[in-house]
Amino acid sequence: MSTAADDRSLGQLVASATTELSALVHDEIALAKAEIRQDVKRGAIGGGAGIVAAVLLLFSLPVLSFAAAYGIHNLGLGLAWSFLIVGGAFIVLALLLALVAKAALKRIEPPKRAIASAKESAAVLQNVKPHSRPSVSVDKQVVRSSVSMEKSGV
Repeated sequence: MSTAADDRSLGQLVASATTELSALVHDEIALAKAEIRQDVKRGAIGGGAGIVAAVLLLFSLPVLSFAAAYGIHNLGLGLAWSFLIVGGAFIVLALLLALVAKAALKRIEPPKRAIASAKESAAVLQNVKPHSRPSVSVDKQVVRSSVSMEKSGV
């Protein structure tokens, strides 16, 4: 009993295989893009936290340092000690924000599912062997006559 797949021509089979392989490659690329997009988002959050930490340290440090140092000085501590305490507090805050940024950046991973899927697809495709072609009997007379026609310039 022949099936519809048995009745397809070689051209149809090649076209079908090409279409399916193309769809497989497109799916692999889509999976890789989705995983990389997720990691880029995590990287952006981590990078953003680092940038915010740097900007906060840069712009707020002078103004808030003076305000806090003079506030501590008004409590009776020397002015130099007041500035040292405030500067140390800002450094500790910046270090904490840097640790948050580092933790967010550490979560970035390679696209494991896409890599595993691509390796699996490659392994399957390596084991595929082409089907043997049916032997085609060519009438020797037809071959001879076409060769003699070429020689005669017809």
